[in-house]
Order: sequence, then structure tokens, then C-alpha cells
Amino acid sequence: MIDMSMGPIHISSGPGSDSSSMSLTIVLRTLEKENKVIWMTRNLPDQRKILDILGHLDDSILDRMIVIEFGDELRSKLNGINGLLTKLEKNDLLIMNNTKVFPAKLYATKDRTDAKVEIFLLRELGDRLWEVLVKPARKVRIGNKLILSKDLFCDVIDNTVSGGRVVRFEFGDQNFDDILNKIGHPPLPPYIERPTTKQDTLRYQTVYAEKRGAVAAPIAGLHFTPELITALKKKGVRIYNITLHIGLGTFKPVQVEDLNRHHMDSEYFEVSPETALAINEAKRKRRRIFAVGTSTVRALETVNVSGFQISPKKGWTNKFIHPPHEFKIVDGLITSFHQPESTLLMLTSAFAGYNFVKQSYKEAKKKNYRFLSYGDAMLIT
Repeated sequence: MIDMSMGPIHISSGPGSDSSSMSLTIVLRTLEKENKVIWMTRNLPDQRKILDILGHLDDSILDRMIVIEFGDELRSKLNGINGLLTKLEKNDLLIMNNTKVFPAKLYATKDRTDAKVEIFLLRELGDRLWEVLVKPARKVRIGNKLILSKDLFCDVIDNTVSGGRVVRFEFGDQNFDDILNKIGHPPLPPYIERPTTKQDTLRYQTVYAEKRGAVAAPIAGLHFTPELITALKKKGVRIYNITLHIGLGTFKPVQVEDLNRHHMDSEYFEVSPETALAINEAKRKRRRIFAVGTSTVRALETVNVSGFQISPKKGWTNKFIHPPHEFKIVDGLITSFHQPESTLLMLTSAFAGYNFVKQSYKEAKKKNYRFLSYGDAMLIT
């Protein structure tokens, strides 16, 4: 997509609501020459108190959306996420990330001292071997045995260069996933500091989640309900899936001025032959393609092979998309309001244009929109 950030902007929004009076600095970053960043700050409502209570609220709180359009004038306002029905047309493609969050947060005790330990599963390395984070890390050493339940324990067998541990789980002839479902907790983002609730188990998962493997939800997809998906299909919108298992690195801030020096954690992805064929056909027929979430965009840009075509593929990607970037596949993006200094915010700025994103965040502040994982939505088209 060409950066049209100097052109007109259409921002429309649904009804406002009350929010915390505390403030949080949101940092928007873009590029100058030689990949140096400009820092822009805006005071926005602090979302921490909202996140603390959000698991107890009705789904209607997610029903608001700002729209950024590359047009000539302001258009009519949308009342919520269901406004997608007025924006997407017959034969448009809507690509979703069907990754499924698994209960990656566990609690254990050390076998000799009964000290409490938090275990966060990162990725499976092999048969019963996992890379994990532990807290407090200083108390967990190679050789320790951690007891999670009567059916599950693990031995710490190595350290990792990133400060984590490698553990070997033991669970007899039982199914590991079944045990996790019983004793595990949803891996909420680190900026949500409250304990998890039963509501989080349902809310921090898309309704179309299918392939288990993520430790962070594709949060743009949290806005979709079964009713909205059904209505889009009835309208003739064609929905296809990719898979990208989002890792904990999605919360890692960019802390370098030269963006080429930022290291992205690799994440596993799959783009099926069916999805690739549908996208390539849509490109040939000049039909629009909308991505739900930045993870979907990253997967599609990863498998771009030549021009505006993609190939089916599975593997690992550490693609970091930031301004300036020419998007080859996606014509529209449904996303959320992201963390300061995040790679997600940089991808959004690359897609929409820095000035458009800056104006939309300003509008979101004015309308008391909610940010981060349990927040509101943005449509860029």
C-alpha cells in the first residue's frame, strides 16, 4: 500500500463511554531517512483498571470501531463492529488467523522446599520437552523438580540464552493437552496484572479458533461474533483462514532507533493451498482482500513470492514490517489499538500512514475508546 498519510482522513466512531481518568503514554513511531525513528506521544486513557474488570462485562463493550478510509470526504459514522457489513462487499475476501490460545500459564511447587513457581509455556521442543519461562527465575535451577499436580511434574534440564528454562514433563500415559485444560490458565498479556477468571478462558479466544499453539490471542479477531461471521457470509464475503501461532514476543517493545537491528521472535505459520488459491484468484480478478489482525498480514506478506501472488507454505517467520513498506496482498486491515513501541503499532503505521494512525489515536482518546487486548477496533481501507 502506498503511504498516503498527507491525504484526507475519514474517522468515524460509535458511541462513547466512560473510562478511567488516569493517563497512559502511547508512543507512535515512524521513520526518517536511514531507518531512524521519530517519537510522538499522546496521553490516552489508562486501560489498566478497565482490563481489571473487563472479564466481568458484557460483550457489547467490544462493539465500537474507528474507520480510516483513503477518500475525499468524511463519510457516515459506524455504530460498531457490525458496521463491517456496510464496508465489505460481495466477493471480498476476509482472511482470519485461526490459531488457538492454549492454557500456557501453570503453577507449581518445588519438590524439596514447597516454594511456589509460575511456569509459562513458550514452545514445545520435542517429545515432552518444552521451553518455558519461570518466575521467580533465580530460584529455579537445573536439577530442580517442579510439581504441578498429582498427574504432572517436570524436571529442569537446561537454561536458555533468553533467561528461560528447558523442562521435561512427566505425565504417564495421560494426554498432556487434557491435563493443561484442567490445571492451566489463560496466558493473559503481561499488562493485565489481575488473576485470570473463567470469563478470560472464553473471552481471550476467537470464536473461530481451531489450531492450538498460540500463547497470545490474535486480538483483532476477538471482535467477531458467530452472528457477524454468518451475516458476512450471507452477504457473499468469502472467508478463509491462515494460521500463525503468536508468541510472547508480540509484547516485546522495540528499543532500538535503527529498526533493522530489532530482532523478531520466530513464529510458526501455515498458509494452506486453498487459501493461497483463493487469494491469487482474487488478485487476478481485482477483488479486495481484508486481513483480520496484524498476524494475518505478516503471514501473507511472508509467503508473497512475486508481484501480487502468494504460495502455500508452512514454516517459521520473523518478518518485521515497519514504515516504509509496500504491501502486496492486503487491501484492508481490521486491527486493534496497540501498545507503545510495539511492532504491531509499527505495522499499522506502515499500512495506514503515520499521520492517519496519529489522528485515529487522537480520535480514540477523544471518544474514550478502549485500547489493547480487550479494547475496541480499527478498520483501515
